[in-house]
Formats: sequence, C-alpha cells, structure tokens
Amino acid sequence: MKISIYSKNMQLTDALREAAIKKLRRLDKFFQQDIEAKVVLSIEKKIHKVEVTIPFNGRIVRVEEYSDDMYNALDEAVESLEQQIRKFKTKLQNKRHAYESIKFENIEPLDDEEDDEFKVVKTKRFAIKPMNIEEAILQMDLLKHNFFVFLNADTEEVNVVYKRKDENYGLIEPEL
Repeated sequence: MKISIYSKNMQLTDALREAAIKKLRRLDKFFQQDIEAKVVLSIEKKIHKVEVTIPFNGRIVRVEEYSDDMYNALDEAVESLEQQIRKFKTKLQNKRHAYESIKFENIEPLDDEEDDEFKVVKTKRFAIKPMNIEEAILQMDLLKHNFFVFLNADTEEVNVVYKRKDENYGLIEPEL
C-alpha cells in the first residue's frame, strides 16, 4: 500500500508522519500492493481531524475521525476502516470478481455480524431541468434539502450539489 500524507492548518512532524504510516500499515493485510491511501491530518478549532481515503477498483473506503489528540484520531480512523472492511466483507466477497484488490483471507468477520440488507423505502422521480451550479444551489436552499440532483447546463451531465458540514457547498460530477 502506498500512503500519501498531507496536512492542513498544522505542521506535519516526522514523528507524526511515521506514526501515521505505522498505524496505516495495519491495513496492508487487507489490500494488494497497488492500493493507494490518502491521509489528511488537520486541526480545526483545536480539534484534531484525520481523513483517510482508499480508492480501489472504482470503489472508495473513507473515514473521518476527530479527537483532541492527533494520535488518538489516527487510532480511531484505522479502527473505523477495519470495521468498515469487516462489515462489508460478505457483500464484497459475493462480488469477488470485481474486488481482486482485497485479501479476503485476512479479514476476520465481525462477531455481531448482522444481515445488512439494503432496503429502498422510497423511490422518487422528478424531471431534471438544465441549470447552472448557482441555480442548483439556490433551488436546493429553497427546498431546504442538503443535496440536489440537476442537469448541468454547461456540461450536459447529471451533477449533484450538496451542503457540507462547514456550511460551504460541494459538487459531484461523473467521471467516465
């Protein structure tokens, strides 16, 4: 696994970099060598935040953990990633042909394994009208939703705008 570490609003020390790499190496047993993990360490309002993103075979495993100590946040992030991988082991194994990147023999099942069937409880259909990003954000705010699906008039692709925790907006664009 290749690990890239970045920092925001803080100085990344060698000791912190080495600790992050050591802790994330625990995940090596779950993935093949060609997997890349991106780690962002940051401090926001005296809260230490660790974001880890691991893309593999068109899928993404991602966690965000917060703590008053960066080392604790790192521990919690690695633990959360292990839990995510264990939780979805069965579902991933059933589609094994699409997940050659994962070493299933190294994933222990969760003790409290429950049958997590995804259940769609509502289906909604609506017409998608072409609009620019600003119009989509305005429409989302008017509806008091935290996301909005629209046809981007500039790119002619379906996009999603969403409200972030930091009160800013995000845009999701398809990548083909």
